[in-house]
Amino acid sequence: MTPAERRAQITAGIVARTGIDEAMIDRLVRAFYARVRSDPLLGPVFAARIDDWEPHLARMGAFWSSVALMSGRYHGQPMEKHLPLPVDAAHFDRWLALFEATAREVCEGAAADHFVERAHRIAESLELGIAARNGVLLTKGARYRAAPSDNEKEAAA
Repeated sequence: MTPAERRAQITAGIVARTGIDEAMIDRLVRAFYARVRSDPLLGPVFAARIDDWEPHLARMGAFWSSVALMSGRYHGQPMEKHLPLPVDAAHFDRWLALFEATAREVCEGAAADHFVERAHRIAESLELGIAARNGVLLTKGARYRAAPSDNEKEAAA
């Protein structure tokens, strides 16, 4: 069996078990990022970096297609894109909460479970990478808490 045939076989199995297809992925991505854009914690992080949302939504659709269906549509380096972001455990927790709520509303049980399980893995990996980039090596179960900025210190005083 060729790698392409093997990938097609795996994808067919995922589709059969979950019902996930490209249309569902598009609905999930669009609904999720609509929530992100209006979220008081996550919205500003995205607004500072994304002016034109359609290319981002297309890229995220390809990403989730690759993650959920092993389609191979996404060709990028998510860790590299996320390393410079000013985020920590609170941001990942909020991202996961919004993602899970959206997945459970947009998708049926097995599909939602499939997406959510993968989202947790992705969030954990990105949090570990961002912590390491900032000189913090997390132990199992530890979370990354960014040092407060000068502005945050002044606001708290």
